[in-house]
Amino acid sequence: MDRVILHIDMNNFYASVETLYDPSLRDVPMAVGGDRERRHGIVLAKNMLAKAKGVKTAEALWEAERKCPGIRFVPPHFDRYAKYSRLAKSIYAQYTDMVESFGLDECWLDVTGSTRLFGGGREIAEEIRLRIREELGLTVSVGVSFNKIFAKLGSDYRKPDAVTEITRENFREIVWPLDAGALLFVGKSTQAALRKYGMRTIGDVAQADRRLLRRLLGKNGEQLNIYANGEDMAPVAHIGEAEELKSVSNSTTAIHDLRDDGEIRAELYMLSESVAHRLREKGLSGYNVQLSVRKYNLETYQRQKMLDVAVADSESIFRAAYGLFRAHHTGESIRSIGVRVSSLVPLGMTQCSLFGDAARGQRMQKLETAVDFLRCKYGEDVVERGIRRMHSDLFETEDVRRRTHIENPFKGVAV
Repeated sequence: MDRVILHIDMNNFYASVETLYDPSLRDVPMAVGGDRERRHGIVLAKNMLAKAKGVKTAEALWEAERKCPGIRFVPPHFDRYAKYSRLAKSIYAQYTDMVESFGLDECWLDVTGSTRLFGGGREIAEEIRLRIREELGLTVSVGVSFNKIFAKLGSDYRKPDAVTEITRENFREIVWPLDAGALLFVGKSTQAALRKYGMRTIGDVAQADRRLLRRLLGKNGEQLNIYANGEDMAPVAHIGEAEELKSVSNSTTAIHDLRDDGEIRAELYMLSESVAHRLREKGLSGYNVQLSVRKYNLETYQRQKMLDVAVADSESIFRAAYGLFRAHHTGESIRSIGVRVSSLVPLGMTQCSLFGDAARGQRMQKLETAVDFLRCKYGEDVVERGIRRMHSDLFETEDVRRRTHIENPFKGVAV
């Protein structure tokens, strides 16, 4: 028997929640955005009126204002969004104990075992949709299908406040004509690679030779073919099931555009120190170091490097990130920068070495663990790097180790 999977997407979530607190926002174009003064000026969410004017998520506030003169911007209130996310999940939990979050505003539900109590997948979806609207004052779009990938496509297919069912009988008519970029985990670079070889739709990906896709895109290409043909069998996690940590990252938007190499090194070192501290705190180390750079014109690029040994010290992370920067940056001023470590393993799993960079990394890790202890006991400022002192004007009074900006440069990036 096929599974019955729902994917529920809360429509324009941040903007809709803000409207509950300020009803005057309901009938005007509005967007939730970052702080212009601190240069975090991007659109996090917009309502349907702003969307109709061409406003897009993740674009700069000034771009949104140019498209939609008179648009109202409100600052984000993440405590409110977390509250309504919890309320929605409490409703989902009344239908199944298999509820897997995909961000604050999206969830998969496996209701296969609930159909005898509540009816078929569409009936359950419609009931949840109505309850969310009546009890929370929000709207959702729901996809119903036999796997997670198609359920997600279903929730994206019709918005807002709608239910779309994708079955084994109709998925070729609904899914295959869609642009390949609509498929989960297809980023811009993957989409460009597919188009280069004439694969523009999900149907093209589905009908392509799986061995060819593997040669072109590696294991990811083969996986996309599986997704496009409806063969994904990934389970929906149970409520409370701990999600495996895939990466640790931190990013920052500078007080002013950065061009000086010393300032850029300082930013990268502070970010590397923050990531290294969090890795050790979680008992992890990682093989893959990734760099994200957003230029003054908001153009963004990401680069990565696989290391020979897993690292959890700031020196090793910085050396890899700065090396990527030197190799790939073409000289433009920088607006924001981020560092991520992935391919994680438990701390200490890699074999000890007496030679080269690996031995140096092990010594630095021990030293920084001692610094962790001192900071925990006597405060964050008891030990401070000289590079931070040299460029203290970049960081104001706020410690980069504790900065978590609303802009995530790695979100949605297919690696």
